[in-house]
Amino acid sequence: MLLEQIEDLPINLNSAWVFPGQGAQHVGMGKDLYAESSIAKEIFEHANDILGINISNICFDGPESDLIQTVNTQPAIVVHSIAALATSIDRSIISERPALVAGHSLGEYAALIASGYLSFADGISLVRERGRLMQIACDAEASTMSAVLGLDQDTIEKICSQHGSSICNINAIGNITIGGKIESVRKSGEIALEQGAAKVIELSVAGAFHTPLMQSAANGLKDALSQIVFKNSTVPLVSNVTGSAISDSENFDQELVNQVTNPVLWVDSVQTMKNYGIDTLIEFGPGKILSGLAKRIDREITTRNIGSIADMK
Repeated sequence: MLLEQIEDLPINLNSAWVFPGQGAQHVGMGKDLYAESSIAKEIFEHANDILGINISNICFDGPESDLIQTVNTQPAIVVHSIAALATSIDRSIISERPALVAGHSLGEYAALIASGYLSFADGISLVRERGRLMQIACDAEASTMSAVLGLDQDTIEKICSQHGSSICNINAIGNITIGGKIESVRKSGEIALEQGAAKVIELSVAGAFHTPLMQSAANGLKDALSQIVFKNSTVPLVSNVTGSAISDSENFDQELVNQVTNPVLWVDSVQTMKNYGIDTLIEFGPGKILSGLAKRIDREITTRNIGSIADMK
């Protein structure tokens, strides 16, 4: 699927590849890739065989009610991201490998596949299981997430600690997501507004991802990861959990377990990329969420999105 060729590409010390997480999905994603790229078609059909479901049809035609089910959303986004990357390499749109890779939450799996640490088959199987386990955790206890805009992190942390919620994602300066039991999150949102937040938006999600409420999912994922052998690669991954670059393949199973119950430190991740000399982020997959966040973190960073054939022209 051409991903094996990435190690043979010359390195671009100033670029990083990034991959989106849950929330970037939309019905129709990847349909043009499948129709116009033989390598993308191969990837989607390989994913169908691995998963035992027609994930390509769910991506292309929905219905949305199927696509937004966590157990489907997670593999769908990863498959689309890898198909976009492989097509870009096949068409020589991408001719250099990055200095770093990173993914937002779920996107970390696509990043590990792209950099060669994780096989496509193992990665797709893992995200299907991750989605299943997280859905079970969501069903076990009603929970939600809210975006808190325009309030500093220290104030939000204090509010969360006082009202039983948790920070889930630190996406950009003034863009932080909190999660927890529904009443705790709503109360925290009310207090945040009282203390100066510009806006609080309750998100349409299955539950409170990246909080302690996902502990049962983390436990199940640990069991699944115990069967996986990670490979070595020369391209470090910027960790969601620490915001630091890691390249020891022995650490990835614990990284993926920890990220289920810990916040995504995306601001720290982008800052780490900048510290490594990265000035260009290439986002593979649906949407432009990470590119937008990167611009909010550092206006000087250059971004490019590749999720469709049109994006390659």
